[in-house]
Amino acid sequence: MPPEDAIVVSGKPKPRGRFPHIRRAGDFLFVSGTSSRRPDNSFAGASVDAMGTTSLDIREQTRAVISNIADLLAAHGATLSDLVEITSFLVNMNDFGGYNEVWAEFFDETGPTRTTVAVHQLPHPLLLIEMKAMAWHPRPR
Repeated sequence: MPPEDAIVVSGKPKPRGRFPHIRRAGDFLFVSGTSSRRPDNSFAGASVDAMGTTSLDIREQTRAVISNIADLLAAHGATLSDLVEITSFLVNMNDFGGYNEVWAEFFDETGPTRTTVAVHQLPHPLLLIEMKAMAWHPRPR
């Protein structure tokens, strides 16, 4: 597989390990687990007030994750409409309703298949959600 098929996308947060953001395999694109982390290592949907109280927003984090996936797909010329499957990881299933509401802003019954699972934790305590995705986007001939 040519090295240009595995990409760490400029302008996005550097992966926290030695793996690409996105990789092409034939006509399929595989997006590594993606969070709401910004390039400056802050997190959309996470804030701490002057008293040290943390506020986490599943809706804002979900929107940011899907937007980050869109940016990663764009590196190969693909869009969210090319997605065929997404696996979502939620730290708390009590966030399912808010996550589901935001999902419906981007996708309907013609969108990607979806599996949502609860996990004990994600790589940072401010994260409520992470998604990995697969898209079908034929290689330019």
